[in-house]
Amino acid sequence: MRRTGHANLPLHGGHTPRWLFKRMVKLAKAITSIIIDEYGSREFLRRISDPFWFQSFSCILGFDWHSSGTTTTTCAALKNAINPEEHGILVTGGKGKASRKTPKELKGAEEFFNIEAQDLIRASRLVAKVDNSCIQDSYQLYHHTFIVDEIGEWTAIQQGLNSRRGYARRYHWSSQDLTDFVENPHTGIISISRERKVLNMTAPESRNARNISLELVCDGPEHLKGQITGQTTLYNYSILEMPPHHEIWQVFTEADFQILEKAYEIQPENYEDLILVKGMGPKKIRALALLSDLLYGEPPSWEDPVKYAFAHGGKDGHPYPVEKRVYDNTIQFLEDVVNESKIDKEDKIRALRSLENFISKNGGL
Repeated sequence: MRRTGHANLPLHGGHTPRWLFKRMVKLAKAITSIIIDEYGSREFLRRISDPFWFQSFSCILGFDWHSSGTTTTTCAALKNAINPEEHGILVTGGKGKASRKTPKELKGAEEFFNIEAQDLIRASRLVAKVDNSCIQDSYQLYHHTFIVDEIGEWTAIQQGLNSRRGYARRYHWSSQDLTDFVENPHTGIISISRERKVLNMTAPESRNARNISLELVCDGPEHLKGQITGQTTLYNYSILEMPPHHEIWQVFTEADFQILEKAYEIQPENYEDLILVKGMGPKKIRALALLSDLLYGEPPSWEDPVKYAFAHGGKDGHPYPVEKRVYDNTIQFLEDVVNESKIDKEDKIRALRSLENFISKNGGL
């Protein structure tokens, strides 16, 4: 049964102390090694794609759960800890500029594992495109970690930020049981809460809107100009409800239509190929979705795709006090993980005591 609840990920600046990060890398390697030795790389990828397990893993490494840095620092520790030749897993990408190196780093999979990297690079691009353009939830991606094993299975962990609200949102993916990149593809999306209006082109309810978007492009964009620009601009239709975070709606420019022309020349076979067209960003995807509603009465989904979240509460009582029962379950979960690892008994006790002391200082067990 999936664990549910609520989690906040406020944006925190600064860097992890070197003394802590070095220990995080050491412990991450020990835990990862024992899981792979006992259960195989496939099981490790499955676990890391589970948002609850990922959060627990971050806690046991010693990083404060109540922070956007939980994602970036844990992924960085894994990247430093895991050796592809030793573990049979390659960790690529990261925060900011490091995320843009993912395609080049994935080429290393051909060297380490003797597998083709092209499909992995395409998958990496797709998960980034989906979370940044097909789900328009006001969170801009700034972190992309893509983890692949020696047989080509993968997990992606991404994070976006909303600087206005001061919070982050985390997106989890797994190639295991993934049947469609553009319909309910996530293993979990973690957020402070649901946004009131989110354009979600990955919802089953958006299936017809996706199909019509593809048809509109493949039929040629010239006949769409009258619907998007001039006196009949989409943005003049008062009956359309727009997401609150898109307060300024810009009319399409000639450059935007050049992107649509390029897509028309390519004649994408499906919606995945459409969103991978260079320059096919949020504005074009949104306009096509709105046109599917305006012209054919097929609206996209405006419901936030957050699947579930989890938490124990804040150490300072915000957003609410620590939930003891949930935290007890987490401690038990972490004990099981640590007891399987290759770390010394003293390190095990220290890791578990730090969590128990955390609880005791915030209301006791």
